Formats: sequence, structure tokens, C-alpha cells
Amino acid sequence: MRILIVVTHLLGIGHLARATLLGRGLADAGHDVCLAAGGRPVPHLDMQGLDVVQLLPVHCRNADFRMLWTDDGAVLDETGMAARREALLDTFHRTRPDVVVTETYPFGRRSLRGEFEALVEAVWARPDRPVLLASVRDILNPPSRPEKVDQAETIVAERYDGVLVHGDPAAVPLEASWPVGDRLRARLIYTGYVAEGAPVERTQPRTRDVVVSGGGGVAGLPLFEVAVAASRLDARDAIWRVLVGHGVPDAAFEALAAGAHPRLVVERARRDFREFLARSAVSISQSGYNTALDIAAARTPAVLVPFEDGGEREQSLRATRLAASGLAVLLPASELSPTTLLKAVEEARTLSLDTAPHIVTRGVEGSVAAIEDAGTRARRNAAAWGALDERLDALAREGRPARLWWRDDDAAEPCDALDRLLEVRARLNLPLALAVSPRLASDRLATRLSREPDHLAVIVHGIRHANNAPPGRKSCELGYRPAGEILEGLREGLGSLRALFGPRVRPILAPPWNRIDDELVPHLRASGYRGLSTFGPRKAAGRNGLAVVNTHCDPIAWRHGRGLADEADILEKLVRDLDRDEPIGILTHHLAHDRRIWHFVERLLQRLAVHPGAVWMDTDALMATTPDNEEAAV
Repeated sequence: MRILIVVTHLLGIGHLARATLLGRGLADAGHDVCLAAGGRPVPHLDMQGLDVVQLLPVHCRNADFRMLWTDDGAVLDETGMAARREALLDTFHRTRPDVVVTETYPFGRRSLRGEFEALVEAVWARPDRPVLLASVRDILNPPSRPEKVDQAETIVAERYDGVLVHGDPAAVPLEASWPVGDRLRARLIYTGYVAEGAPVERTQPRTRDVVVSGGGGVAGLPLFEVAVAASRLDARDAIWRVLVGHGVPDAAFEALAAGAHPRLVVERARRDFREFLARSAVSISQSGYNTALDIAAARTPAVLVPFEDGGEREQSLRATRLAASGLAVLLPASELSPTTLLKAVEEARTLSLDTAPHIVTRGVEGSVAAIEDAGTRARRNAAAWGALDERLDALAREGRPARLWWRDDDAAEPCDALDRLLEVRARLNLPLALAVSPRLASDRLATRLSREPDHLAVIVHGIRHANNAPPGRKSCELGYRPAGEILEGLREGLGSLRALFGPRVRPILAPPWNRIDDELVPHLRASGYRGLSTFGPRKAAGRNGLAVVNTHCDPIAWRHGRGLADEADILEKLVRDLDRDEPIGILTHHLAHDRRIWHFVERLLQRLAVHPGAVWMDTDALMATTPDNEEAAV
């Protein structure tokens, strides 16, 4: 497979490091991986085997993610944003990925929303749409406003195929930091924690030394400065080794190095950090994702000083959990001083890690498996579309095209969703039957439909679309009430729709929820009806003098979040239904469509509208032939 990973680290390097590990794991599994990186380059990261595309580098200052800066000291402006966006889209079109992974977005990186939105639109515009996945760490920075939660969940539900959560729900579920609704929960894929390689085996006894790290950016500077001062207070014969990230400017690094003494070494971060960590007595660090995993894997007692500037809470949440597990001592940044740091180091030396939980770090393997599975699903979807084309081709060759019709339920008032439905109908020039509940229909709806052609019909959708079923039973309006009362409501409903919509009304009953009490059916013809439309294959062309014109293809997963059902399942079932000796009904619900459902419905109708293997029937054609065989009496 071809995979595109898009990541922009703005403060530390954790996001880029995790994306790089994921990319290398995919490359090792035999996939072609392009990594589009939008933060500052990090020289010591091993990106061997990856096609790396460097976008215009940006970073933030003082944890203010709302304003981004370029390396020349300028604020990222519209010109820079456009350059990044175009470079990202060029990369997408050049690599033609089967899978696209966006790191953090849509849960963060809102200052770069424009480029991510452009990428998402490009993904959905491609006829052979690639899989779209989000990639997030175990703990997100909790949202500052409820609307951020709603926006992220809507984007995921409507545009993304899954969210890779690089953690373990048994250790830290995503709900610990981010509200998870039903639509988001259905997309979550826990991969395990992403760490580099197997834990380092300690071949020698631990030293008395202290290793200090702070990620790859400038966020660790205050911690480094205090650690330099604390090292002078340490009465033990221990070496303090301060490893400064490459994102720290040379001037700041040199100022730290100037404070070195015989028991203090200040140097740039190095690739053998994990080896130093495994043999050190104590680790001092912030509590970013990668550092926390290294500490847990090395089983090195730790002092955690979480980064909390700008309202950031992700690291404090993680540090609190690690401290509670017995792996670390928590020192809030607000309490940081040379004295408190040295005291925390002495406390960490006393920690017993024998009973502390082990964290399984097989997230690279889990992520690779999840991405490969998503790619398999995409290939299955593509095969299902191909199978639909092949079946239609065969029907055309055999001179027996499938008979199709289209029913949409629950129209009551003019709205944007109805306008979109009618625009699709007009663009494809297809007949459409709108199922309208008589007691919900408005004069405004009648005025709106008066501009539509005659082959847009109105059929009767029950009475008022009210559920009469008792608790625990499936929803049903046309039942659980006296038969005479229901039949009178249906007679009145047909009459009221005719008064409102005139000759476009057809005497076809489409029961809400596609359910009707069997005892009512023999009386429908006397109530003015000539057709009955529910869901599923019909048993016969007629029933009690009514033409049976059922629907068969409903794209909505009503019992599983009300989003788009499994695409391949929908298409594979439709291919089987096309061989039935009856008109095949496409059932839509414009008010319930999200962007994903609209995309599928429009793509399907477009396919079926122009293919010679299908002919479309309006309600008059459906009702033209008197049923010559009847369903056996129940």
C-alpha cells in the first residue's frame, strides 16, 4: 500500500517522533510511506526508508498555538499558509496514497485547519477514495469549549474512517481527557503505545547518576535551568547529565553548558538516550508521550515536571497517572525550584518499582495492523463497486435491465437537506417518491414542491409518524391501537395530502419504520389505497388488492450510530437484490444524512442513473400493472 502521514509538531518533537516510528513500522512491513512534516526538521530522528516531504516549517512560542512562526522570525501569513497547503496537496496527488493519516487533526492543530480541510476535501474528491485515519496519543489536551468537541466528532463521523488511539484503554481510555460520544466511539481503534523497539536490557547495575531530558523543543528550558542549579546542591557523588533537544537555540544551549561542573554534563540530545536512561538511578523530565513510555519501559524511577503553560493539561494528566502507579514522583511546574527538585530526586530514589504496572509497548505493530485492515476494507469497497458495475453490465447485455425506484422518507418542511435532495433529483433527472406524514406536512412544503416536475410524487407516510409501540417493542405507528381508529386516520391522511399537494399524491402507503399490523392490510384498499411500500424482498406482487412496491437498499446504520452502514455490505446486498423479480427500491432519509451518507447516496444514484443496466420507474409505472399474483393470506 501507499501511505501518506501528515504531521506538524509545534513545540516538542513528540508528534513527529511518534509519526516517524509509525512510518518506519509501515515501511518495514513493505509499504511505501510518505511523511509530510510541517514542523522544524529534527536531525537526530531516524527517517530511513521514508519519503520525507518538508513543508514550510512552523513553530509556536510560549505554548500559544493560535499564532505560528516561521524560521525567519515572521508570523505565518496567508502566503505561507497557501504555500504549505499547495505543497501538501501536490504531495497527495503525486503519491496517490491508499491511506492518509493526519496526526492530531481534527482534535487539534486548528491554526492549520485550512490545509487539513483542503487535504480532506481532496481525499473525498478522488473517485477511488483512500482511507482517511486520524492519529492521536493516549491523552489529548482537554477541549476548552464544548463546540470543539462537537466539531471534532462531526468531522470524524462524517469524513474519517477511524481514529488510531496510540494507547491502551485499560491504562488510560481516551475518555480520561476527551469527551467521547457514540459517533466518535464507533471510530476509535486502540493500537497500544507506540515506542521505539524493545525495552533496553540493562546489562550493568544502575549508577547513582541522574539524567535530565525535556523533549526536542524549547518547552524544557525552565526545567534544564533549574536542574543545572539543583546539581550544585546534590551532596551525593552522582553525575547529572542534561540532554538538551535540538530545537533549543544555540545561544540558550551555550548558556546552559556554561554552568557545567565536574558532576554536571550538558550536551545535545542523543540517539542512545534510552541506554543512559536504563542505567541511571533517576530520570528528570516533563511527561510527554514518548518520554513517559521510555521511563516506563526502562523501569527507571522518575521525577515528572509536566508542561502546563498556555493551559496545557495533557502532560499533567499523564504525570498524575504515572505517579499514582508508583513509577514517578510528581512535581508541579508551579512548585519547581532547585531545592524542591533535589528533594523530589531523593524521594524518587526510594521508589520500589517491583509492583508498578508494566506498560505494553507494541503500538507500532498494532498501528500497522489497523492501517492494513483499513486498507483491506478499502479494497473490499472498491471491489464491491466493481461488482455492481459488472452486474449492471451483465443485465444490460442480457437485455433485462434492473427496475429501480427511489423513495425518501420524512419530508415535512422546506430545509437545506430537502433542497439538496431535490437538487440531486433534478441533476440526475430521476423520479422520486416523497413519503410525507399527513399531520406533519405544511403549506410551506406544498409551496416548495409546487416548483418540482410531475414525476416527483408524494405518498402517505403513516399519520403523524408517532410510535405507538409499548416499551421494549420495535417502533410502530400503524399498530397497538384500535384498527378502526388507525384506518380512519389513514383515510383522513390521504385526503389531507390530496388537498395540500393535489395530483402529485399517489395512493401508496409507506408505514413509518416500515411496519404495519397485518390486520390493517386487508382494509387499506377500502380506505383508498392502491399500493403498499415497506422494506425488504416482497413475497408477491400484490397483497389484498394492493400493489407491493418495497424498498431494499437503505444506506443508514440505524442501530449503530445512524451513520453510513458498511459500504461494501450495502453494495454487495444491492448486487444480490438486482436479480430479484421486482422493482428494487432505494430508500433515503434526507433529514438523517450526514456528509458521508450524502456522498455515498449521490455516488450510487449517479452510477445507477446513467447505466443501461438499470431503468428507473416512477410511481405511476410501479402502479400501472394490476397484481396478478397475491401474497397468501396471513
